[in-house]
Amino acid sequence: MEESSQQDRERHPAPAGADGNGADNGNDGNHGRGSHGDDKDSGEQAADENDAGKAPRRRSKKPLIILVIVVIVLAIVGAIWWFLTRNDISTDDAYTEGDAVTVASKVGGYVVDLRIGDNTRVRRGDVLLRIDPRDYVAARDQAQAQVELADAQLHQAQTQLALAEVQYPAQLAQAQAQEQAAQADLANARASYQRQRKVDPRATSQQNVDTATAQLRSATAAVARAQAEVKAASVVREQVAQARALVESRQAQARAARAQLEQAELNLSYTEVRAPVDGWVTRRNVQSGKLVQAGMSLFSLVPQAVWVTANYKETQLDRMRPGDPVDIEVDAYPQLKLHGHIDSVQLGSGSRFSAFPAENATGNFVKIVQRVPVKIVIDDGLDPSLPLPLGLSVTPTVHVK
Repeated sequence: MEESSQQDRERHPAPAGADGNGADNGNDGNHGRGSHGDDKDSGEQAADENDAGKAPRRRSKKPLIILVIVVIVLAIVGAIWWFLTRNDISTDDAYTEGDAVTVASKVGGYVVDLRIGDNTRVRRGDVLLRIDPRDYVAARDQAQAQVELADAQLHQAQTQLALAEVQYPAQLAQAQAQEQAAQADLANARASYQRQRKVDPRATSQQNVDTATAQLRSATAAVARAQAEVKAASVVREQVAQARALVESRQAQARAARAQLEQAELNLSYTEVRAPVDGWVTRRNVQSGKLVQAGMSLFSLVPQAVWVTANYKETQLDRMRPGDPVDIEVDAYPQLKLHGHIDSVQLGSGSRFSAFPAENATGNFVKIVQRVPVKIVIDDGLDPSLPLPLGLSVTPTVHVK
């Protein structure tokens, strides 16, 4: 206690009118009371200073203000972004698709000239490879000879038909005329014979009777012979029809020969395998000198016409309609910006047409958001120097209304 009083006196020195021993205060009692009062005031002041040193400092509001400003700015930016993209529907589950054309050989043989390599760009009608044509040239020449033979036989049949149409009616007319003449001779012979029979035997001779009888018999035989000739010539229609049928048969043979010639020429042309469409050669499995068979797959052609198949969630299809514009970003070519439109929406989810569709009627059911393929046709933006292989990942953004 005395040490505290001493410290207080050192911190708060006495006024100038007092000495160090306190004699000027008048008496010792007063000095004692004055010292006790000073000690009390000094203790209270020290306690106040100690409490002030332990009190926490006042925090600044500046960080809170900055945080509020940042939140407000982010909210404004988010609102602007939502307003600008509220009609945009995007997905990264999208890929390029196309009709890959499989090129196969129509005839068999050894490859003697291969004019393409892997990933070669070709035009429609370009010769891609040639198969040894010698066997097919020989078959073509043989078919040509058959055509010439069939034409000769047809010409002969046509000549015979023309001759039959003239000759057979003439023969019939001649036979009929001969029959009429024989009938006339028979009538004369019969009349002469009747006259000889009616004449008095004394007025004629037996020779005259025998002559009349012989003439009658001869005329009768001539009539029979003429009738037979008429009967034989009366089949002229059948003979002409037969000649016409022969002509038709020769015509059919000529057509068959020409068909064989055309087939032989086609087979010869098939020895040159040409590109059916513009595109790029892929999956080549043929080399020069290889023996190929008819129908064997040689390679595939990827055409320039590609589209995008985007697998959108079923919850994103509500506002999509065919014809909606689409912007497409290609992962392989970030600088390439494509534009297109929705062509159609597949009437079935991807899982519905999978090899093993889900069977939800058994077991526990867990609802999964289905994805539906949407076909997107590319309208513009394609770069010939940047081909789009099938299966590239793209990101389409549909602008709905």
